[in-house]
Amino acid sequence: MFRVSGEAPEAVFSGGSGAAERTRRLRPVPPPAPPVPRAPAVDLAEAEEFLRLFHAENRVEGPIQQRLARMRYEVETTGTYRHTPDELAYGAKVAWRNSARCIGRLYWRSLKVRDLRDVHTVSGVAAHCVEHLRMATNGGKIRPVISIFPPETPQRPAPRIWNEQLIRYAGYRNPDGSVLGDPRYTRFTEAVTGFGWRAPARRSGFDPLPLVVETREEGAHMFALPPDAVHEVPMTHPDLPWFAELGLRWHAVPVISNMRLSIGGVSYPAAPFNGWYMGTEIGARNFGDTDRYDLVPVVAQRLGLDTSRENTLWRDRAMVELNRAVLHSYQQAGVTITDHHTESHRFLTHLAKEESAGRKCPVDWSWIVPPMSGSQTPVFHRYYDEEAPGPNYFGDEEATRRALSGGPPHFT
Repeated sequence: MFRVSGEAPEAVFSGGSGAAERTRRLRPVPPPAPPVPRAPAVDLAEAEEFLRLFHAENRVEGPIQQRLARMRYEVETTGTYRHTPDELAYGAKVAWRNSARCIGRLYWRSLKVRDLRDVHTVSGVAAHCVEHLRMATNGGKIRPVISIFPPETPQRPAPRIWNEQLIRYAGYRNPDGSVLGDPRYTRFTEAVTGFGWRAPARRSGFDPLPLVVETREEGAHMFALPPDAVHEVPMTHPDLPWFAELGLRWHAVPVISNMRLSIGGVSYPAAPFNGWYMGTEIGARNFGDTDRYDLVPVVAQRLGLDTSRENTLWRDRAMVELNRAVLHSYQQAGVTITDHHTESHRFLTHLAKEESAGRKCPVDWSWIVPPMSGSQTPVFHRYYDEEAPGPNYFGDEEATRRALSGGPPHFT
């Protein structure tokens, strides 16, 4: 059971009328539980490996032994150590370089790193997440950005962001079992509604969910995203005028917010980051997956295709038109996007650069090969190294469950 109480200053957000809906604290009714177990001490070998890599690749002036000695002293006395701003920025970029599931790593050096390690309040984290959206959107010319909040330490646990991405759409379950919106987030929608979130009076299939931020000291709070921070693209088609009648749209920038950034043994559970969309992420997955918006049959029907049997390949034909619409719409709106053929060639360019630098390039084949026309892309026809070194971004099973279910809180 949760009850809603408390509010944050209206000044937390800016961006027009209604942009700063009251924050809502999700406070357990029972007395506070025992303290959360302390984070384990940083592994000295992992920390040393990272610092040596940093010094080797950045030609840092001065002997590394002094930095290693300082790190060991901090770990021995506090259980952790603090990265310098340069180490933090480098670690975040190399984590992207090492991310085996990302096809867009050619641009890893361009990542804008926001050092927010001194932001400890829920309102502060939420406000900086909103600023991240504005900065990354950049009027449509998407910029890769990461916002790094305090790390997990033995003295103080790190903040948590419940959302899977900073912008996701609500899923409203109808009495007949159908869903208006995104079926992936029906349980999260039901949870935040129970906590006091008010859906728009006129619900749609694309209502942004509130941001939920949790700290040990304050508990979990909800924040409405200001409209100006959610840049959306209406879907049209270059050849099919009726496509606009479907009323589809999607947000401009994908900011992943439930992965854990690990740099030299230090863990940052709240470190939302973004690149820009590859068209198939929206057209083939968000719009096309049967457990998401499931629009392939809808488009096939509007195209007049024979859906009575699979060997007409109606699914494939409808999928292509969905993806054409996504690419066309983003280009018309002046929002950065890439197609899976272009990005596959760019990835092999990145791979060649890494190999020429004497580095292995970890790859999860099932993520790098696009979800449509896989064999028509060059990334399909080869083997890759699978071992992912650090620094890196890691999935967090607890965070994933919370992002889909809307709880339970991490700090209970």
